[in-house]
Parts: sequence; structure tokens; C-alpha cells
Amino acid sequence: MDIAPNQVIRLVQNGQKDRALRSAAIWKCLSCFTCSSRCPQNVDCAGVLDALRRTAAAEGMHAETETRTLIFNTAFLHNIRRHGRLNEIELIGLFKTRAMLADPDLSFLFKDASLAPALRQKRKLHLAPDGVRDRDVVRRIFARCGA
Repeated sequence: MDIAPNQVIRLVQNGQKDRALRSAAIWKCLSCFTCSSRCPQNVDCAGVLDALRRTAAAEGMHAETETRTLIFNTAFLHNIRRHGRLNEIELIGLFKTRAMLADPDLSFLFKDASLAPALRQKRKLHLAPDGVRDRDVVRRIFARCGA
């Protein structure tokens, strides 16, 4: 992280929202909630970082280094919304295509393709997703989250 979670919180408190939104730290957060559970002031640091990520994405103020992270996040949520669960092959295609449009780097396009056979053999890569019984539940979840 370029700055610690507590420093991001301090930036927001001091009205330096733009600096917080451009921080790479908000994209490095794993949402493990360790910082929130240990905060002596009971601040939900992970929740604030999550809100900052959403705001940065909506306002196009994310750190330049985090463009691929944002593209992956968007593609992942689109994939879940569309299928109700992860369709890995579609996610890979969508992510790689959008990432290439943002930064044309042919080495990135095929960077991890050599991993596919081993993942497939270990049954860690699914060519077709399992069906979802009730896709309306997924739609309601996304609607409730406002996504």
C-alpha cells in the first residue's frame, strides 16, 4: 500500500478526498476487516475503503496503476449478475478484452494461457458454469445493493 488504511481515513477526515480516491491503498485492501476490528476508535476502515473504491470507480479517479484491478472488478460483477455465478471462460475473455483496450499489451493477453491445461486437469478451471436454480435471487441481491 502506498499509505496505510488509517492514513486514508485521516485524508478523508481532513477533506482530502481526491488524494484518498487516487490512492493505490484503497485497491490493495482485501476487505479482511482486520483494520476495522482492531481500530481503537471503532471506525469501519474496510467499509470506508470499499466506499472510496466505489466512488473512485464512479468518478473515474482511480490510481493509474489500478486500471486492470478496476476492469477485473467490473467484469467480475457483470459476470455474476449475468449468470448468477462465475463463468470463468467468459470472465477471462471479457477481462482480457477490456484490459487490452485500456492498455494494448499483447504479452498480457496470453500471459497465463499456459496455466489452463494444468488447472483444467486439476478441475480448477470450468469451461461451462453450473446452473443457478433461482436467478431472481441474484437479481434481488444486486438490486438491494444498488449495483
